Amino acid sequence: MFSTSYQDILKQIDAIDPIEYGKTRNYIDGAVTKLSPFISRGVISTKLVAETILSKGYQPKQIDSFLKELAWRDYFQQVWIALGDDINNDVKQPQPNVDNTSIANAIVETATSIEAIDKGISELYATGYMHNHLRMYVASIACNIAKSHWKVPAQWMYYHLLDADWASNACSWQWVAGSFSNKKYYANQENINRYCKTNQLNTFLDIAYENFESLTIPEQLQYTTTLELKTTLPLKQTIRVDTTLPTFIYNFYNLDYSWHQNEVGNRILLLEPSHFKKYPVSSKTIDFITALATNITNIQVYIGEFNELLADYQLTQIYFKEHPTNRHYKGTEEHRDWIFKDVVGYHPSFFSYWKQCERLLKPQY
Repeated sequence: MFSTSYQDILKQIDAIDPIEYGKTRNYIDGAVTKLSPFISRGVISTKLVAETILSKGYQPKQIDSFLKELAWRDYFQQVWIALGDDINNDVKQPQPNVDNTSIANAIVETATSIEAIDKGISELYATGYMHNHLRMYVASIACNIAKSHWKVPAQWMYYHLLDADWASNACSWQWVAGSFSNKKYYANQENINRYCKTNQLNTFLDIAYENFESLTIPEQLQYTTTLELKTTLPLKQTIRVDTTLPTFIYNFYNLDYSWHQNEVGNRILLLEPSHFKKYPVSSKTIDFITALATNITNIQVYIGEFNELLADYQLTQIYFKEHPTNRHYKGTEEHRDWIFKDVVGYHPSFFSYWKQCERLLKPQY
């Protein structure tokens, strides 16, 4: 479903119709970009995508919806940078009306009885992809109908996504659940039918919006489970390092083909067991990142902790990209490519973040 060829990824960017995207992105068959796995893995940046599209002559107001969706990703990353591990807790206020800290069996087993949802979860398991609107529907059912605290269901979805990005995932789930927003997000059956092209009736979601707050947990969602999510990493292999050369450290969030592309150096994809214990992902996701890494000439995979890598190979000239998950790295930290590099820090809402971004659109482009 997702080519891991860098040239194919660039062609995918070039093929984007941002106006059609804005009109149809909420529909299951809409003109979505499906670039999120490559942005999340740091193969390409939000800045690259925005600049490529704007260079075709579109005015920012024409493609406002498209630019906002890119900016949402940067916004959530800024929240993670500002909050650190506190992103794992309710950000603004406790999630309302929590009944359990697990996940409904029916969600995990694709048996919610909502056709579009069960089909979407099956596709997630098979491909590592789920349409963004479907993610919101699943989160709403898990948190606001089954009344599970957001974290375990969010970890379950993150585990299976090729675009696994804890900032986007955790913040989006909290936005739906009402711990990072002013109110919970609900979608009724009519809404799902409209955007998923289904015609289902008489489900537990086939009610008016004003009735959701008083809805008791439907029978289909009453049984919950705890999950044991584990990542299986490749076996540790000996790598070859020239200590006279600089070393460029790649990781789960940085597989940028163009990073220091024309410089000679050691290129190491660092997969730390401690990272994947904290943020487990599926074998499908691990296979995806190792395939993406093959775009990077002479890259080698090291399984172990950063300090072990230093001890094993006596590295000195180390370069890496900024990210909340690698604050323990030592060496020269380089900035990521943000769309709006001067809009940084915590903003309590995307609206306040975007207001600052909008002011920079004209002079920047």
